[in-house]
Amino acid sequence: MHTPTDEQAQAVDVFRAGHHVVLQAGAGAGKTSTLALLAASTRHRGRYLAFNKDIARDAAARFPGTVLCKTAHATAYAALGHRYVRRLNSPRQPAWRTGQALGITKHTRIGDHDVSHRTLSHTVLRTVTRFCYSADRALASHHVPHLRRLSTADEHRQLIDAVMPFATKAWADLHNPDCGVVRFEHDHYLKMWALTEPKVEADFLFLDEAQDTNPVLEQVFAAQRNHAQLVMVGDSAQAIYGWRGARDVMTDFEATHLTLTRSFRFGPRLAEQANRWLALASAPIRLTGTKEIPTEVGHIACPDAVLCRTNIGAMTEVMRLLAGGYQVALARGGHTLSALALAARELKSGRRTTHPELVLFASWGELQDYAEHDPAGRDLQPFIDLVDTHGPDAILAAVDKLTDEESADVTVSTAHKAKGREWSTVTIAGDFSPPKDSEQKDDQGRPIPEPVDDADARLAYVAVTRARSRLDLGGLSWIDDYLTQRPGAIPDAELPGGRSLVGA
Repeated sequence: MHTPTDEQAQAVDVFRAGHHVVLQAGAGAGKTSTLALLAASTRHRGRYLAFNKDIARDAAARFPGTVLCKTAHATAYAALGHRYVRRLNSPRQPAWRTGQALGITKHTRIGDHDVSHRTLSHTVLRTVTRFCYSADRALASHHVPHLRRLSTADEHRQLIDAVMPFATKAWADLHNPDCGVVRFEHDHYLKMWALTEPKVEADFLFLDEAQDTNPVLEQVFAAQRNHAQLVMVGDSAQAIYGWRGARDVMTDFEATHLTLTRSFRFGPRLAEQANRWLALASAPIRLTGTKEIPTEVGHIACPDAVLCRTNIGAMTEVMRLLAGGYQVALARGGHTLSALALAARELKSGRRTTHPELVLFASWGELQDYAEHDPAGRDLQPFIDLVDTHGPDAILAAVDKLTDEESADVTVSTAHKAKGREWSTVTIAGDFSPPKDSEQKDDQGRPIPEPVDDADARLAYVAVTRARSRLDLGGLSWIDDYLTQRPGAIPDAELPGGRSLVGA
């Protein structure tokens, strides 16, 4: 353990004084080490709620024995979930079979679309999952997800009317600990536990990755305020799971707000790159790198990892690298890519697919037309181009050629799946597109680009901070031109020492 920084020492002092704490910890800024310092500074007994099992296991090896390190799900399982162990071990089955058992046996006509019993069944189960992520005490209409092509408010209301009775029936079915027709998942018992308004027995409670906390866990954590000292740690600039129901609970939490801004992962040059995106995302921190780490920014011929914005981008990179003769690994495997390729094969053969994004399309041609002409379908165009170029069978064959990371020459990952990880050398893939041009012109008549979206800036920040020794900006290299074309995008005052990032 290195000598604590001034920021870490301040965190220890505030914690020992008994205050609730929000700790904004930048990429590689030693958040786990800092939490270990806090835990070691007291004899009180604490709990650490980790984002996943691996993080919990790592923390348990570093924290004193007075701190119990578990995931939120493990905590809920010990309290209530173990009652449902028989159902947790039940075999998987298609959503339509579950729907059939709930009484969904025929299609529903909504507007100009036939919503099949398979689609309705899948939507019912997604509705229950969205409820489980929420802090709500009962299922409600806003838990019903929107479906592509049901674009009007009236069509969505009809979908709600069709879904809600079966979603209510599914949630009731899940409460039987011995048997039922709905497959029981870990998120189900977490929600049931939260609804009991549990008291977590501890003198202090650490919540890790707080910027990506689902409302259901936020509610449980905040409810412990009256009997336990609360410490949440995370990085608001890495809040990239909003699409999954998570939200950044740190900014508005009533506590003493502190920061960890020195990164022990990389040097000053990469910190400058990170600060560009932190400023564009209006994040509450700026980073400084460790001077003894000579991180470089420049071209990399053979990186350890290639980070992509989307699963489609990852699929493109996998196929490019395999064609170049590389041994390629894909972070967390190829299930997502296989599912998309299988959906494409079904549509190209004239059959409907059960893929949740594509359930309302009857054919591949219908999907092509939607992506080309409907603004809501533009995000599907790279997927369609990839399938039209290579075919679904070639994509499936590429997935079969993937190897494990230990044996691979290069690992391909989305930026989302790379969060919490690091590699020596990292290249950013080409699917991080620059903002579109606005109708405004500069003094030379050139179009001025639109502002960078906050969510895109946060994802770019995550991507560029995965490297330790060298970063190839690749698909994010447009940031230099962007800052030249929008010189006020990052005010000089935003940077340490008042420096401008333009051309940094």
